[in-house]
Amino acid sequence: MKRFLILNGPNLNRLGKREPGVYGADGLDVLEAMIRKEAATLGVLVSFLQSNHEGALIEAIHAAHDEALDGIVFNPAAFTHTSVALRDAISSGTVPVVEVHISNVHAREEFRHTTVTGAVSRAVISGLGFEGYLAALRFLAANKS
Repeated sequence: MKRFLILNGPNLNRLGKREPGVYGADGLDVLEAMIRKEAATLGVLVSFLQSNHEGALIEAIHAAHDEALDGIVFNPAAFTHTSVALRDAISSGTVPVVEVHISNVHAREEFRHTTVTGAVSRAVISGLGFEGYLAALRFLAANKS
């Protein structure tokens, strides 16, 4: 059975509270429930981690590589635009990563248009809301690493 990590970066624990006009009114618990339901339909296993700490995200990516997971669905949030360390962690192994953003980062402030981590990800999905996570999971589940 394929195994995937759903990894969320800083401030995503504030979903439903932080800027609901941008990110929606539902919390991280609702997102995770949607992903669990889709994972069951696809017959895959998912695990979740949300952290506001860059080092914890890096360690989770390293562990996914070491455990030879089948893929990572990753919303690096604000670290998308700045973190060479996360970029290096993604490219330090062979596990495919699909970067996901709830909002359309290209329709927002100019500094959000650059994705340091997206350049080393298999794909980038932006602006589909929570559906972007499901699309990323479906993509990874359907494709050979």
